[in-house]
Amino acid sequence: MTTALHSSSLATPRHFLDLKDLDAATLRQILDVAASMKRMQQNRRFPLHPRQPLAGRQLGLILSKPSTRTRVSFEVGIRQLGGDAVVLSPQEMQIGRGESIADTARVLSRFVDAIMLRTGNTKTMHELAQWSTVPVINGLTPHSHPVQILADIMTFEEHRGPVRGRTFAWTGDGNNVLVSLIEGAVRFGFALRAATPADMKPPQDVLDWARAEGGDVEWTADPKAAVKGVDCVVTDTWVSMSDSPKEAATRMSKLEPYRVNAELMALAAPNALFMHCLPAHIGEEVTKDVFEGPHSVVFDEAENRLHAQKGVLAWTMGGTNWTSFGKE
Repeated sequence: MTTALHSSSLATPRHFLDLKDLDAATLRQILDVAASMKRMQQNRRFPLHPRQPLAGRQLGLILSKPSTRTRVSFEVGIRQLGGDAVVLSPQEMQIGRGESIADTARVLSRFVDAIMLRTGNTKTMHELAQWSTVPVINGLTPHSHPVQILADIMTFEEHRGPVRGRTFAWTGDGNNVLVSLIEGAVRFGFALRAATPADMKPPQDVLDWARAEGGDVEWTADPKAAVKGVDCVVTDTWVSMSDSPKEAATRMSKLEPYRVNAELMALAAPNALFMHCLPAHIGEEVTKDVFEGPHSVVFDEAENRLHAQKGVLAWTMGGTNWTSFGKE
């Protein structure tokens, strides 16, 4: 009988696919470990973890969509924890010539200890996780972007304290980032007011799930109503990489009222934060005075992709002692 080489494949893998798949206590632990590792790094002024807890571990990165923050944060993060990464695109793999997802998953499971996937096809991620015997991490799909929301919550708590009981607003498109923000609101216990055009609402099944879980999540078509008095305003680009020029023009026209400008931001609480997952298109979804203004924490948010990702890596690959990664 043939067995995989890596010990992480001998037990049920800890896939990190969507925030709703994990309970609130586990997600809180992931962020607490991430925050501890960040403080450890800042106090030592040296990027490597003193114990190198993932020494010898290999992370496979499959990037079928362009990436700056996701690629760099995972690649640097695994190395700071003592492991290494191999970066692949479908064009460099046999999957680009027709090898099945199932076979790709079973092969990579023999080579690496976890797989991070950034893909334009949500079904691909679920099929990869179904066949993989090592953890699969969702680095972005058209449906969701959970690692981004962990960084957002980490950033909020650094600036304003515990997120539980606070209120966020989303204004813009009902896209993958909003889906994960809804799931994050439910799991971390904050309220969310999402404003989108009626034909760009987040998926109804996601809203239904939030309601069934007891989440304080509301949808409105009115961005001013959504933003009024909130502790954090979040937006994202209006046009995705897959939109045609005609589709982009139509979307931008519909989303004009949802632009985060000084007038809209003034409706939030006086010390409200502004977040954007980047890349930003200044003058479209956000104006320069807000993006560069005193409410904006977008670059702290971007930095925290690295630290939140290390929390995810600790949970997926760290075994039963993964919470010790936050201790020297």
